[in-house]
Amino acid sequence: MTTISATQESLSTLNCDALVLGVDAQGKVLAHPQLPADVQESLSETATVLEASAKRGAVTVLPGGSTAARRVVLVGLGDATDGDLRFAAGAAARSCGKKPGTVVVGIPCGDVRAASAVAEGALLGAYVFTDYKSAADDEDEKSFTTWLIAGATDAAIERAKVIAGAVAATRDLVNTPPLDLFPASFAEIAQGFGGQLGCDVTVWEPQQLADEGFGGLLAVGMGSSRLPRLVRVAWAPEGAKQTVALVGKGITFDTGGISLKPPKSMETMKSDMSGAAAVLHTVLAAGRANLPIAVTGWLCLAENMPSGTAQRPSDVIRIYGGKTVEVLNTDAEGRLVLADGLVRALEDKPDVVIDVATLTGAQGVALGTRTSAVMGSADLQAEIVAAAQAVDEDMWPMPLRDYLLELVESKVADLKNTGDPGGAAGMLTAGMFLKQFVGDATWAHLDIARPAFHEGSAYGYTVPGATGAAVRTLFEFLERRA
Repeated sequence: MTTISATQESLSTLNCDALVLGVDAQGKVLAHPQLPADVQESLSETATVLEASAKRGAVTVLPGGSTAARRVVLVGLGDATDGDLRFAAGAAARSCGKKPGTVVVGIPCGDVRAASAVAEGALLGAYVFTDYKSAADDEDEKSFTTWLIAGATDAAIERAKVIAGAVAATRDLVNTPPLDLFPASFAEIAQGFGGQLGCDVTVWEPQQLADEGFGGLLAVGMGSSRLPRLVRVAWAPEGAKQTVALVGKGITFDTGGISLKPPKSMETMKSDMSGAAAVLHTVLAAGRANLPIAVTGWLCLAENMPSGTAQRPSDVIRIYGGKTVEVLNTDAEGRLVLADGLVRALEDKPDVVIDVATLTGAQGVALGTRTSAVMGSADLQAEIVAAAQAVDEDMWPMPLRDYLLELVESKVADLKNTGDPGGAAGMLTAGMFLKQFVGDATWAHLDIARPAFHEGSAYGYTVPGATGAAVRTLFEFLERRA
């Protein structure tokens, strides 16, 4: 089990498997109050010979030399912003390998947020998912057993534990195969975690969904033998003066339904519940941090499968609240379950509502694999983008122009679930579709389709597989509001 704590001891005398230090623009080891000057000078000489780079995340490994460490890991800090420190600490953590041991991080950080960023990066860079390894040995265990962050305060360490823990738990959920993670099991997980923290958890079972008219969830989930659920997880501290509702898309596996995806496109579709996972663990993080703000998470859970009971293209369904939708493509299912969740969430009259979803492939076409889109009410959109910038998570504001409504209006129902038949503006028409279910509420829509699951090589604190996209931004947003 990984543990993390602060240390005020001399970095040269700590007996550890690796000592992580920063590199400046001249390729020399950065000074640290706990690193003796003569040791810094000696390591700098070696670093200069090896041409250690100051580029953000660049790693150079030295022998322990004049320290008690087995090896010294030098990492470039770029411009040394909090984002650079987080990224660099993650890169250094990945370079340390997987064998359990002790790592000491001596990256200079001037305040609580900087120290928290360093600790977050170290924990997230060390993340591995080994739950399904049949012969796990020391090489497969979850990284190092002990992390020591030099000069950090207890407050910085605790903050990092909450944030990195929420991201890692989100990654765990998204990485879990759909054989084991399906609507009912996801709901049980939410009940278990929520109960531990004193959150109020309510689960709508299939019959209750039918009785109350949740037509989006039922239509998407009726092709599967594992029926849908709606889960409400509420953190409601005494004295909270405002409420934020978070609504997450939770398609535990997406085949596309009758509008079947190509096989290659299904390989990562266990990640189509990333929005719901992010929402769940953001609410739980608010509880762990005891944030003085009420946060309600809505998990819209369904499995989209083709079968004799699946919804068909040209079906007309009735969303919770009464609006009708013509289903032209069963692979545009996320917006149907979110519509149910948004309307129900707004019945509780939150101050703001934010939905989070791996909603469209068009998001990746427009913004690539690392930048999420933010749509909705202008002030809230700007607030979320500012929170994302503060934690170095890429998010970009996108427009929802009035003309887009024409593209989602149906001739036989109130709306249709696809936009331009030519495929243009697919991310925006999906956002415009959702907008029709929020009325005058202060609302934002986050499309995290590509950033939620990383298929390339590791970088910084991001490893292949689930990334935990949006969790850090949402937590920052809640902290600022609180």
